[in-house]
Amino acid sequence: MVSRFKRILIGRPMKSSEIEGEKLSKLKALAVLSSDALSSVAYGTEQILLVLMVAGLAAVWYSIPISIAVLGLLLVLILSYRQTIFSYPAGGGAYIVAKDNLGVSTGLLAGGSLLVDYILTVAVSTSAGTDAITSAFPSLHDHRVSIALVMIVILTIINLRGITESASVLAMPVYLFVIAIFILIISGVVKFMAGGAHAAVPELGTTVSNISLFLLLKAFSSGCSALTGVEAMSNAIPNFKQPAERNAAKTLIMMGTILGAMFIGISLLAYWYGIMPNEKETVVSQIANATFGRGVVYYIIQGVTALILFLAANTAYAAFPLLAFMLAKDKYMPNMFMARGDRLGFSNGIIILGVLSAMLVIAFHGNTENLIPLYAVGVFIPFTLSQLGMMVRWFKLKPSGWKTRLIINTIGMLTTLAITLIFIFTKFSHVWMVFIFLPLVIMLFYGIHRHYMNMANELRINLTEDKPVIKGSTIVVPIAGITRVVNHSLSYAKSLTDNVVAVYVGFDDEDIERMDKKWEEWNPGVRLIVLRSSYRSIIRPLMRFIDTIEWKTSETDHITVLIPQFITKHWWHYFLHNQTSLMLRAYLYAQKDVVIATVPYHLRK
Repeated sequence: MVSRFKRILIGRPMKSSEIEGEKLSKLKALAVLSSDALSSVAYGTEQILLVLMVAGLAAVWYSIPISIAVLGLLLVLILSYRQTIFSYPAGGGAYIVAKDNLGVSTGLLAGGSLLVDYILTVAVSTSAGTDAITSAFPSLHDHRVSIALVMIVILTIINLRGITESASVLAMPVYLFVIAIFILIISGVVKFMAGGAHAAVPELGTTVSNISLFLLLKAFSSGCSALTGVEAMSNAIPNFKQPAERNAAKTLIMMGTILGAMFIGISLLAYWYGIMPNEKETVVSQIANATFGRGVVYYIIQGVTALILFLAANTAYAAFPLLAFMLAKDKYMPNMFMARGDRLGFSNGIIILGVLSAMLVIAFHGNTENLIPLYAVGVFIPFTLSQLGMMVRWFKLKPSGWKTRLIINTIGMLTTLAITLIFIFTKFSHVWMVFIFLPLVIMLFYGIHRHYMNMANELRINLTEDKPVIKGSTIVVPIAGITRVVNHSLSYAKSLTDNVVAVYVGFDDEDIERMDKKWEEWNPGVRLIVLRSSYRSIIRPLMRFIDTIEWKTSETDHITVLIPQFITKHWWHYFLHNQTSLMLRAYLYAQKDVVIATVPYHLRK
């Protein structure tokens, strides 16, 4: 039943040889890996206006030069990451670049920041998508956490079905969103030019007495939240069809062009229409309402905006498992992240991402505004480290044209470093937990790595000297009475060795005498040891006996504890029986260097 349900959810298992068919074309990769960046136009302008409103309505004209500055940074990042793609075609992005050029600790800082960023991406995207729905249907506002959680579950299942299938599902909504936003921008510009929009807005260059450089920098850093997701192409190069790096670079340029055009278009319309941030209605919703009214076109735009904001999380679902795989391959994350699932995706990474992002949505009550500063810091730290790593690489290798490349990466590094510092200083109350969480993540990485190294050293053998030691075997069979389960277990034990001991724990004289008499009558050809337990404990007397056997025979024999276990026909029958065998196994695993085996006996009724 469980297997059938799993097949319905995620589809048939795929052969390892089918992995090439899971690679992405440029158009599908644009849908999967650009959804995060493209969707950010739905809240990037809004984040700028939220900050500027502190200085009053007269300050909103600053949103235009700030948006142009964000576009300039986007251009630098596109050029920088294009160089990263060709330099590191195996993927890994900032983690690999920083580890290779700046050292392991810096690489882990970049990798840890990106992992946190991808978790936040899912939480922010689903929360923002919920905001778009509640803007159109205000009655749903109180249910935004539940809506976001349902969408996380749906996205997790879609991605467990494989990257190609998720790309097929995503392609249509992503391209519908792009078309819808361009229709909105073109229609809005036409309406404004025709004089259809008459909003009282301050002219560009209007003097604002209470504006400050600090406030402008804060608004700029908030607008840079629209650039999150730009690095996804360099992280996920292995997901592209061959030639992978060339296709990734072309897709990156396509994404940057579309993102830049949509972002500046929304910013211009918000300024021209005099749009102000509203807690219960997004900026895009207000622009669509001002352009088309609350008709069919408005609801189509809101629908595809909500959908792309939800699906933006898919960028993280594509990149998080790959990055976790690379960290696991270097022994900084658990080995389970290297395992491919039935559909050839890194399913453990997908599931963990879904669980952690759902916990964040619940913790922050689906409040996007509280999550975005953390989200942006999480991505701008890797941005900065990646650019710095590329600078070091050009200095080391000095390939043809390296000075131009160095200049591009230097500009990128200085700009992203400045934005990171702006975020830290202007929104410290929102991002302070990064300074606690990231060191803990890096300590966890090192702890995992230390465990794997210690384990490897302890398990490693000398092929010329270390040989198996041949010993005898002593089998201890704990029994609770004389039953078919015990008979079955003793038969198996005697097939392995003649040195078999049955052990019974009795609580009183009458119980012990009855067991001795029955055993003598049955006479299975196995010695019975009866232990008295004055405190009604079964585990402690057994442990003392096993200690004695181990001390006397460990040099000459392997000690095996063979545990009889009956298996009930229905799962709920387990609750009708004590679980002494489970406790015994758990204790032995934790305490003893003995072989532990279970002999199952299946009940028919």
